Amino acid sequence: MDPLFWKAFLQGIVQGLTEFLPISSTGHMILFDHFLAMGKPFSDLFEVVVQLGSILSVIVYFAKKIFPASLRKDDLKTWFMLWLKVGVAVIPALIVGALLGSLIQEKLYNAITVAVTLLLGGIFLIAADSAEKKGSVKQEIAELSWWRAFGIGCCQCIAMIPGVSRSAATIVGGMFFGCSRPLAAKFSFFLAIPTMMAASAYSLLKHGAKVSGTEWIALAIGFVTAFFVAWAVIAFFMKFIRKHDFKPFGYYRIVLAIIVFILFACKVI
Repeated sequence: MDPLFWKAFLQGIVQGLTEFLPISSTGHMILFDHFLAMGKPFSDLFEVVVQLGSILSVIVYFAKKIFPASLRKDDLKTWFMLWLKVGVAVIPALIVGALLGSLIQEKLYNAITVAVTLLLGGIFLIAADSAEKKGSVKQEIAELSWWRAFGIGCCQCIAMIPGVSRSAATIVGGMFFGCSRPLAAKFSFFLAIPTMMAASAYSLLKHGAKVSGTEWIALAIGFVTAFFVAWAVIAFFMKFIRKHDFKPFGYYRIVLAIIVFILFACKVI
């Protein structure tokens, strides 16, 4: 079997495990690529395409909420308002990505950036969870105002820096804007759909024509693996946050950051 297929399978697992947990999938993929390098520019394309597998798992898991419950007027209105708010929230990322996406990828996609953002993000995640608003919080997307949706979308832009974590930025942002943890997580998942589809479409247009037959198979392996692993992670995460806070993820980020700093100092990465 071609070694690329094993690398694709393992990276699909990493992507599926980390995409929706507040620990940064991009950061993990960058670190993982140091040890099982696929080579540029294919690795850049692979990292985005396997995210599509994770996004598909969101669509499947939340199908009853993502699609209209029926063709009744009230159900169609609820569905339309959901995606209108998601559309408002995705605007900042589309603008910032178009203006700064290439520059960020060129200058910041490296192990030391990931280590720094993992550390700072871990500390912030612990602090933010400790300061979580009590009392009256929004429980449903219907309660989410337009400006709150836009604010969460602005928070998502920070996650363009590798190691920050898109889910951490949007979930913590949602909590800051008065959402419950389950609502913040749910809206973060929905927001991931147009955001990552746009990023994947751009990457496919940029690199797709240069992909060989073997690489297409590797992309398919990574995509399918990420889909099933992410599906299981979403089910776990939605149950976890109903009873637990995000501090364990913050501690994990800090420990991983220290490990990366040590490996960097030893010139392993």
